[in-house]
This record gives sequence, structure tokens and C-alpha cells, in this order.
Amino acid sequence: MILAAIPSPTQGVWELGPLPIRAYALCIVAGIVAAVLLTEKRWVARGGAPGDVLDIAVWAVPFGIVGGRLYHVISSPRPYFGKGGDPLRAFAIWEGGLGIWGAIALGGVGAWIACRRRGIPLPAFADALAPGLLVAQAVGRLGIWFNNELYGGPTDLPWALKIYEWDNGHAALGADGQPIVLGYFHPTFLYELLWNLAAAAFVIWADRRFRLSHGRAFAVYAASYCAGRLWIELLRSDPAEHFFGVRLNVFTSIIVGLGAVAYLVWQRGRPREVIDRGPKDDAAEVPVREDDHRPAEPG
Repeated sequence: MILAAIPSPTQGVWELGPLPIRAYALCIVAGIVAAVLLTEKRWVARGGAPGDVLDIAVWAVPFGIVGGRLYHVISSPRPYFGKGGDPLRAFAIWEGGLGIWGAIALGGVGAWIACRRRGIPLPAFADALAPGLLVAQAVGRLGIWFNNELYGGPTDLPWALKIYEWDNGHAALGADGQPIVLGYFHPTFLYELLWNLAAAAFVIWADRRFRLSHGRAFAVYAASYCAGRLWIELLRSDPAEHFFGVRLNVFTSIIVGLGAVAYLVWQRGRPREVIDRGPKDDAAEVPVREDDHRPAEPG
């Protein structure tokens, strides 16, 4: 008998006239805003120009959403291409389902394009971005909570998560008119949310303590996130593709995490790069005459 449990929302979609407002989408947007604000502060502190982050986000965010959806569909193809699946639902991003690995990979391509256009080194920008990404992922996990999905195995722990049978954005109702409870499970959304916030604090501390540069703060992000995602993924009970008998996300966490550690070792000891804000204002270069200290006449 469960004496205490974390409640789950019984509604994740609100109809505003013909427009559905989805909690999952709102959480994703809130996470992006939080990441942009934190990254802007860190980027300017490292010598970058104000406004760079928003300009880069205009490229990185759409690429990241597409990449996240592609990874989700590839890693969980049965709802779309399996028996009774609907291929068109692969485009229904609003229903939930964004894989962080694909989002980072393709979002990185978008960021690289934007950085190249502005003459900014991508590794330096990635270092400023690292903790903001973790905060965005933490906020995004709340969307999973609203959707009643991606929970772990059954548990009777005091922090067990009550999960309802879900029906098109609402908890399904039983004959008594009450939401149908499927059971009580590990709240993997909460585990990952807390882990991500702790990892964000760790990245900020390590960056200040060791003056990380050339992509090393981003490598700390990748290594710390993968360490948490590894054990959290092993708790999850949702259907997933397997690679060599292991859940694909577990395999990916191991490979990416080891790669991040190797990069940290390879780049150790490098001094922090100087961020070039770009060319100075031409007005600052106007010569001054010695007799009256006013700008000389052009010509």
C-alpha cells in the first residue's frame, strides 16, 4: 500500500478556442528561454558581445528541434513504422518526443553555422552554453511529468510517482468518473531534473575553478549528463530500441560520456581563449588635432 506519492497532472492540453495549449511545448519554450538568459550572461562575462547568443539561438533552436525529433523517431520507431503505427505522427512534435542526443548534434550544426557567420569560435560559445543546456533540459523534464510518460519501474518508495492512463492529453476516466491509475513508479523525470540542476552547478564551479576553455566546459557538461542519464535510463520501463542487447540510450550515454572524458584529457592545460568582440566603431578612430582637441576635418 502506497502511503505517499508524487501526484501527476491529469491534464496536459488546454483548448484556447481552436488552439491547443500543450504543457510539454510550454516547458520546452521555458527551458530555451532560461538557457538563452544564462548563456547571455556567461558569454558577455567571457568577453562576447551582447546579442550574440540570441542570434545564434535563432539558428540552433530550429536545428535542435528537428534533430531531437529525428533521434526520437529513430530510437523509438514502433509507434510510427511498426504494426498499427502511423508514419505521419513522426511529424507531430507537439505530442512530445525529443531525443537530447539528436537535439545537441543537429543543434550544434545550427550553432556552428551561426558562429561562423559572426566569426565566433564554436568551442568558446559551447563553453558559455553548457550549464544553460542543463537548466533547459531540467525545465523540459516537467513536460514529461505533464505527459505521464517515460517513468521507471514500479516502486513503493515514498516518492513514487502516481501515473494515470492517458487519453489524448487528458487522464482517462473510469466508470466511477475518476482518473484511472495505472500504478506507482520511479519518477525518472524528477531524478533527471535534479541531476541536471546539480550538474549545471558543477559545470559552473568547474569552469570558475579551472578556467575551462576550448570546449572543455561543454565536455564537463557531456560527461556529467551522461553519467546521470546512464543510471536513470536503466530505471526506465518504456519500450525502446536495443543495441547489442542494451537500450540505445544507455549505449549512447556510455559512448558520448567516454568521448567527453577523452576530450577533457586531450585538451587539458590550455589557457582560456580571448573572445574578440569584433571591429571597433569607426568613430573611435577619428584623429584629433593637437591645437583644439576636436576631430580633424576629413580630407
